[in-house]
Amino acid sequence: MYRLFVLLALSCPAFLAVDVPPPQRPNIIIMLVDDMGFSDLGCYGSEIPTPHIDKLAAGGVRFTQFYNTGRCCPTRASLLTGLYPHQAGVGHMTKDQEVPGYRGALSDTCVTVAEVARSAGYFTAMTGKWHVGQNNGVVPWERGFDRSLSAPAGGFYFEDGDRSKLFLDGKRLAGDDPKLPKGWYSTDLWTDFGLSFIDEARAAKKPFLLYLAHNAPHFPLQAPPEDIAKCRGTYRMGWDKLRELRYAKQIDLGLIDKAWPLAPRPADVQAWAALTQEATDRFDLLMAIYAACVSRLDASVGRLVAELKKRGELDNTLILIMSDNGGTAESGPDGRMKGKSAAGSRGSTVFYGKSWATLSNVPFRHHKHYSHEGGIASPLIAHWPAGITRAGTLRTQPSHLIDIMATCVDVSRATYPTEFNGKPITPMEGRSLVPCFSDRPSDSRALFWEHEGNAAVRDGDWKLVRMGRDGPWELYDLKADRTELRDMAATAKDRVNSLAAMWETWAVRSQVKPYPKEDNSTSEE
Repeated sequence: MYRLFVLLALSCPAFLAVDVPPPQRPNIIIMLVDDMGFSDLGCYGSEIPTPHIDKLAAGGVRFTQFYNTGRCCPTRASLLTGLYPHQAGVGHMTKDQEVPGYRGALSDTCVTVAEVARSAGYFTAMTGKWHVGQNNGVVPWERGFDRSLSAPAGGFYFEDGDRSKLFLDGKRLAGDDPKLPKGWYSTDLWTDFGLSFIDEARAAKKPFLLYLAHNAPHFPLQAPPEDIAKCRGTYRMGWDKLRELRYAKQIDLGLIDKAWPLAPRPADVQAWAALTQEATDRFDLLMAIYAACVSRLDASVGRLVAELKKRGELDNTLILIMSDNGGTAESGPDGRMKGKSAAGSRGSTVFYGKSWATLSNVPFRHHKHYSHEGGIASPLIAHWPAGITRAGTLRTQPSHLIDIMATCVDVSRATYPTEFNGKPITPMEGRSLVPCFSDRPSDSRALFWEHEGNAAVRDGDWKLVRMGRDGPWELYDLKADRTELRDMAATAKDRVNSLAAMWETWAVRSQVKPYPKEDNSTSEE
């Protein structure tokens, strides 16, 4: 065959000049879910029924070492801009703390993935939770999105009049506005409008980028009663047994190494066997509501995929699904269940609490807010039939939210700008995940974290991590001990010092420092 090729080339020079068209640029859907732990999807070890997301994983790839920033607003800033959150101005939440890394809104020296994709001819849209500075004047309809139905900061599931803060292309809508479906539920609403925006893109004959930012399963947890009923009783088994079952399933799935022990139950979380029958029933209900939120989210993904397939768009659509942080321990070990209406209904206030967060974050330690694996490890599923080879496989390369921008620039063939609207633009920090779609190896690089003084650096398999600005550095070999149970800081001081110096250099370069004057404490948001 090679000889035939050479003969053809020599006899017909034009043979070598055949214009082979490049592969078609894909549509892009970036789906972010809120407060969902590493193990809360079936394909990552859960007992929660998520058949539609699991099917995407089976037809795509799952990443086993993908990272977020440990908290809502910083994650959104990082995902949207391809920068570390402090570089984008959102090192904490949305309060302006008057230093560059903590202005509480996206800065004008960064660009969003929508601004970049739109410059490449994409129709850009978003639905869901914004939470990167609308209170400070930064809004999606002015940061690259052609169409948007958004909530400034989430916080609701059911239609609730004026308490449901929604904006359609910048116009405030009451929850019962006739432009919205009657009696809507937010998880379904974001998908409804996402599909309508996709149809607008198709009518305009443009590829589309849709940022679909779910508020589920963030507290206050609310779900339709029929979905809660389906999950009721499952959790009377308790967190101790379920943690063991998820851990075993993760090993069977190849997601984790059996040499990594399951992180122990935290000291302030009771043994399930020690609880009263009344307490076990209450905890079963708390987790059933959470599971119902995740299950309903999965159903909305199934509907989105079915409609893409019906429109002939599924095969050439890159779908990325991830979570903004680990499971949340907010409200403490007992969780919270308040309100005059039934738990999980409109008007109720439900947090599933730290005890169940230890299940969500299996096999890791700690949770949302922190830079240990339980706070920053996220599922990432990539599905793109036209662009992913060896479907159903795992990708073990350490990756980060900063890589989403670079991936979108790569597949859209966009040009990342050095200047935008007359302002110099900070170069993106990430790198494209496209090589991972065909299992090509990638070079190692250091990754960094900081939130509320909780900090970490990962370089290769080594991770240096601390809790709080004054906390001692801990050192872990993640290849041997990803559940962070064997601190090697005392016996490897040179490595600690070297990694700490790397982190300090990054912190200054990336606007982590100077710190704000206000001491940011963990809050329920």
